Amino acid sequence: MTRSLLHYALAAGMLCQIAPANARPVVVELFTSQGCSSCPPADSYLGKLSARPDIVALAFHVTYWDSLGWRDRFALGESVERQDVYVRNLRLRSAYTPQLVIDGREDSLGSDGRGVQRAMEEQREGVEVEVSVRDDQVWIRVGAFPDVPQADVLLVPYLRHAVSAVGRGENAGRTLEEFNIVRGVKRLGRWKGELQSYQLPVASLPADATDVAVLVQLSGQTAIIGAAARALR
Repeated sequence: MTRSLLHYALAAGMLCQIAPANARPVVVELFTSQGCSSCPPADSYLGKLSARPDIVALAFHVTYWDSLGWRDRFALGESVERQDVYVRNLRLRSAYTPQLVIDGREDSLGSDGRGVQRAMEEQREGVEVEVSVRDDQVWIRVGAFPDVPQADVLLVPYLRHAVSAVGRGENAGRTLEEFNIVRGVKRLGRWKGELQSYQLPVASLPADATDVAVLVQLSGQTAIIGAAARALR
């Protein structure tokens, strides 16, 4: 067991003792690209997951396929940076697409749902996260949770659905249907187990974002211990 996973296991033990009864959603992150011929089935699988209320599904479009003939209009450097963190912390050989990362703790290939199913069957207590939108503001509340390692609170705006006609590259001539497309990642602050609130204007988010997710992710590690998502309108 790697040191990061050992720390997560210790933290998870504490969470099971003091967490609220309601289970937190499983967070499924897909690293994908419009330039990758293996990605459309994974995008479709993520679309199915996005319809479930017990899953926060997010598609991070990477940039490193853009040099092979097609520029992905949703690709972000932040997606590559986030995937690189998982490569290091999960001790993977390299980044790849399509890659699923589940709860920041394990990865699997594309539309392979076995890792997701295992996560759904596990006990998933965690810190309570609430997100609401009112008066043109996004309001976020992260509950108190003593004796837990400090974590980062991340805001992830995303576009719920898009259709893209691809003109070049490996998917040339195909029309791709995509879901929960991440449009940025913003660190709201450091959470140290105390009740914490955040507020920001809806107007400060990317113009094409339709929803936001909030993730509580252990600092210096990758385990996600709290999550919530909410439509902006």
